[in-house]
Amino acid sequence: MQDPKTGVKSQTQRLVITTIPHAITGEDIVAWIANRFKIDATEARAMGTMMVAFGYIYPLQDHKRLMLKPDTSLYRFQTPYFWPAQQWPVEDTDYAIYLAKRNIRKKGMLELYEQEQYNNLYKWMNHKWDFIVMQAKEQYRAGKERKKPDRVVFDCQERAYWVVHRPPPGTVSAMDYGHDRMVDPNMEEVKVCKKTPDYYRRIIMFTQQCIMRPRVKSSVSIGALVKYTITYKEHDPFLHACLPSNPWLTDDVTYWTLNMPNVEIPTKMRVERWTFSFGELLMDPRGRADFRLFLKKEFSGENLAFWEACEDLKWGAAETMKEKAQQIYKTFLARGAPRWINIDGKTMDITVKGLAHPHRYVLDAAQTHIYMLMKKDSFGRYLKSPVFKETQKKAILCRFTAPVPHLAVYTGICEAQSTASPGFMTLPNSAACPSPISVAIDSTPASERRFDGNGGPSSSHFPSIAEASVSEEENQPPAPKSRMALSLSRLLRRGCNAPSVFASLSPKCAVASGGGKVQPLGVEPLAQPQPRRIANFFQIKVDIPPECRIYPIDSEDEEDDSPDTARGGVKEIICPWETVTKQEGTG
Repeated sequence: MQDPKTGVKSQTQRLVITTIPHAITGEDIVAWIANRFKIDATEARAMGTMMVAFGYIYPLQDHKRLMLKPDTSLYRFQTPYFWPAQQWPVEDTDYAIYLAKRNIRKKGMLELYEQEQYNNLYKWMNHKWDFIVMQAKEQYRAGKERKKPDRVVFDCQERAYWVVHRPPPGTVSAMDYGHDRMVDPNMEEVKVCKKTPDYYRRIIMFTQQCIMRPRVKSSVSIGALVKYTITYKEHDPFLHACLPSNPWLTDDVTYWTLNMPNVEIPTKMRVERWTFSFGELLMDPRGRADFRLFLKKEFSGENLAFWEACEDLKWGAAETMKEKAQQIYKTFLARGAPRWINIDGKTMDITVKGLAHPHRYVLDAAQTHIYMLMKKDSFGRYLKSPVFKETQKKAILCRFTAPVPHLAVYTGICEAQSTASPGFMTLPNSAACPSPISVAIDSTPASERRFDGNGGPSSSHFPSIAEASVSEEENQPPAPKSRMALSLSRLLRRGCNAPSVFASLSPKCAVASGGGKVQPLGVEPLAQPQPRRIANFFQIKVDIPPECRIYPIDSEDEEDDSPDTARGGVKEIICPWETVTKQEGTG
């Protein structure tokens, strides 16, 4: 591409005073690649963009955008000294010298991300910062002795090199995964592969492994599946009850509160799960904190810290990947590191060699070695240690709790109301949910009630708790069997939808018979206001527990011919302290 006769056409770059040769345009690069490799313009542009992203061609106008524009934008070929194929180690010292030189030339006017990098390098390399400043001044003095075109070209080449290897924040870098996936130009290509006996021996071994891998007995697979299911059955909310209660069904958040990631005292089931495997212990933040405390007492906390740092590198952001890799190397792997880890020499060589071009999985070999070391050595001793036994002793034992009733909001229509005499009175010491039969008898229309000698309604055959003491003094004859059967039949037909059922659930107020107003205890009935009609009012009721709920079923008894009874079934409930009354007076 740089050949004067068959390469890309070059032109001069005009500056204020002088001109610089060997500048090329983006459209000329795309046209040359398309003509040379017989491809279309789209593929040629993609190939040119890759060359710009890897630093073989650098832009002159917008140096931060490493992409090829098919227009008159100017580019220049990078000098072979700065090619990524040279695989020069990118040292922080060289980058610090470059930033110090730019700081001297620009008189402190660096870009924002360069200022942050400059300050960080100053903190890390404070012990040799005098040497860095001295080198920067010497290079700046040598650059001023060059001619202006040469000085401008060298500054652009050096800036393009560091834009590729130390990209600005928010840009995509082509060097994230290193050059291991590319062909090394320094290696000689082997044209003819010599197939030795060792080659065929390896092919046979790999083929046997591939044949044996899927051929596992079904009994072994099923047995492993059954064993896994039995182990995790009590910890699966689909297969076992969720203790203390399922928050999605009961609106009780106790389960979520007890199983927070960093709760102070875990539950017994959570601690029991740590013993299943070492992976379960590390996946739980609370278990990992407990294991970290154990390793700290054994003076081996650097193993878990190294494993966590490798996980952060693997799943972290790409823009901070190189900085994290260098920090891990300085903290755990370098000679004289403050938290040096003990790994074998072969793994250390593989890791250090990979850190020359760091990527997400460059520390996998060392991380696996440390993981197996903790699993085989530290995990067994942790389960027998006083730290784990103390946590197991303090763990909370969850028990099943019944669901808590909650409020539900309904809408209804309020019809005209009329005065009515008070009927069944719920005293403060009576039950919150009265007997269904007594509720049905108290909801009997006035035309079917029997009155005693004092003119009041007679008590039912099944008195409530508050009426038990009164019934001993006033010995009234039991109600006829036909009346009780009639009331029970009406209850089964209407269920618990009668107004008096909802109103009688509150132990703090009394209900007027037949759907009258709620009257305070010990106060004379007040005069009712003129009836009026209210539409679309809110109704609040308390959900009745399943054991106290009665559902309507079909009854073989004949329907009551009373007009009041027939009309009472279609009334709608307004609220628990205000029930619908009949249009005509009763009693």
